[in-house]
This record gives sequence, C-alpha cells and structure tokens, in this order.
Amino acid sequence: MIQNYNKEMGCSLCNTNIDPARPEMLGTYDWLNDIPDTGYESKIVEIRFKGTRKEFFRNEDGLQLKRDELVVVACSQGHDVGAVSLTGRLAELQFKRKVKKQERYEWKKIYRKATPSDVIKWEEAKARENKVMIRARQIAVELNLEMKIGDVEFRGDNTKAIFYYIADERVDFRELIRRYAREFSIKVEMMQIGARQEAGRIGGIGSCGRALCCSTWLTDFSSISTNAVIKQGLSPNAEKMTGKCGKLKCCLTYELDQYLEAQEDFPNELLTIETDKGIARHFKTDILQKKISYKYNHSDGRIFVIDLEDVKKFLNMNKRGQKPSIEGCAEQEPKNENMMNVGNLDQKLFANPAPPKIHIKRTGRILNKQIQRSHELKK
Repeated sequence: MIQNYNKEMGCSLCNTNIDPARPEMLGTYDWLNDIPDTGYESKIVEIRFKGTRKEFFRNEDGLQLKRDELVVVACSQGHDVGAVSLTGRLAELQFKRKVKKQERYEWKKIYRKATPSDVIKWEEAKARENKVMIRARQIAVELNLEMKIGDVEFRGDNTKAIFYYIADERVDFRELIRRYAREFSIKVEMMQIGARQEAGRIGGIGSCGRALCCSTWLTDFSSISTNAVIKQGLSPNAEKMTGKCGKLKCCLTYELDQYLEAQEDFPNELLTIETDKGIARHFKTDILQKKISYKYNHSDGRIFVIDLEDVKKFLNMNKRGQKPSIEGCAEQEPKNENMMNVGNLDQKLFANPAPPKIHIKRTGRILNKQIQRSHELKK
C-alpha cells in the first residue's frame, strides 16, 4: 500500500518526473483559470512547443481554441504541433510585451486542431529525440568540435529537427549538418543556447529542494550581475550563489526590489560611530529589519545591534562634535543556538552492562541423581 501511495501521490506531485515535452513542461498553478474567455477579441494565439519555446500565430479561420489544446500550425516547409498557451486579449498583450519590432514579425497561421493521426505522428517524432540526441553528441565528438548538443526537438511532421547546442566560441558545423542530414534523413536546424536555457530544458532540483524555476515556470532569462548579491548583503560564496547551470541563481532578483527600496532609508556616508568608549565600527547590516551591528575595536568580540533611527541620531551627534553613549540603545547580538537540540542522552545507555550473575542451587535431590548416574557408568 505504501508503494502504491508513493507511486500515485509522490510522482504525480513531483515536477522532476514530468515528461519534458509539451504541454506539461511549464505545468504550474493556473492563475488564468478564472479569467473569462476572450478569444473572440483578438486573432493572436500563443503556442507553446517543447520546453520553453513559444511563438505567436494568427487564428485566421476563427477556431474555438482553449488552453492546452493541441493544434497544427504552419512553419517553414511543413507543419508543427503545439499546445495553446494564451488566446484573445492576453495573447495580444503578451505579444506586445515580448516582440520589440511588431511590424516586422512574420505571421504564420493555425491550420486546424490536431487530429488523432497528427498526434500519433507527433508522438513518433518525439520518441526519436533521445536516441538522435545521443548519436548527435557522438558525431560531434568524432569531428572534434568544441560544442555540446544539449537537446533535440523534432517537428510535428517528423521531417525536421532543431539541435540545441552550447559553445563558448564560434563553431564551424557545416560538416556536422551534412552528417546529421545523411544519418537521420531529416532537415537540420542548429540553434545556440546558453547555460540557463540548457538547465531549463534538462530540469533538476535546486538548493531550495524544489524543481528549478527555469524548468517549471520561468521563461525569461535575464542576465544577473554580482551587484544583486552585494545589494542584498548576501555571502559572496560562489558555491552558494550559483545554480545548477553554473551561473548566478535567477532567484537573486526576486527580492532585489524590496532590498533596494529598504536601502533608501540608510545613510550614504560611513556608518562608523564615535562613542564615549571609543570607535564603534560597522560589522554587518540587516537591511529588511533596518538594524545595524557594531563592534568596538578594543572589545572582547561582543557585537551590538542598533536600530537605524538611533544610528542616524548618533551620526548627527558626531557631526556636531559629540560622542554619545550607545549602551542604552544597543542590544547584544544573541548567540546562534542549535535549534535541532533533542535533549541530553543518558550515558548509562553506552556503558557496558555487567554480565548477569547466574546462581546455581544444587539441592540434595540433584546430587543424589548425579551420584547414582556415576555408579551406573562404572558398572
């Protein structure tokens, strides 16, 4: 029963075992579930393909489309199959937000809703992707190319495939394309991606214990600088700040705006305070709590925590040549205690127990039987 529970509940709730194909790749909570259908307001439809790839199409024939519904769309020299992600007014707003030069966008139409034969052909194309990717990596190694094939995506008509690769420098893959086309009997398209996009296509578990954001809901991969780490007062440890892709974690930007807003209340000048007992130097800052920790040069290592408003007051007093006393406003920083304390162990449990004493009581009856038996043996 436990095995059935793990199989039914655990795997169904875990994003790491989800098929990396569409449309479940970006399967998170549907915030648009309660929004009424506005498909009649605009012909623009956003279609989601494998991984995080999305494109915009026109619904010229006025098909009644719903989210996550499979459709057949036009593409260069063929057709493809994808899932509807947005329709109507929302798709139009998303198009204006993502497409910079809207007048130059090359529109393609939606042919029809996917039929059972379209789905079967599409499933056959998807089944080839893993084997083709492994063989494609072997061919790239044979040609001594400094590149890595990260993923392969077949088109819905099974006549063309997109090979996603990572390379630090420019790669001459003309011979590689010829080898791919000859061995796989398909049209080949090479597309270079970054380390963040590769992590999003592969998936995994982050240091937070949850599925990677880039493989579940995050689609826009913006560059993240070390300034985001410094502004939040985080540790500059590279191992803690980098994600599975080897780049700075995307989640470093989630709370950056709150930190920047809170830092506006902090003074721009140095936070060193001259007190009646000496110079108190800045040790660390808790930006969201608006508290600053100080430490005396001549102290025994004690750290004092002062509110931001009191720090401003002391700095103004220093500008007037006064040396205030911070003892009344400062709180000594509490020591970090282990919250996993489970109590004291009884040392008696680890002591070697003395062997039990066995007392043998020999009664007269037992002795008589033993004497009788010895006489019988002698005879």
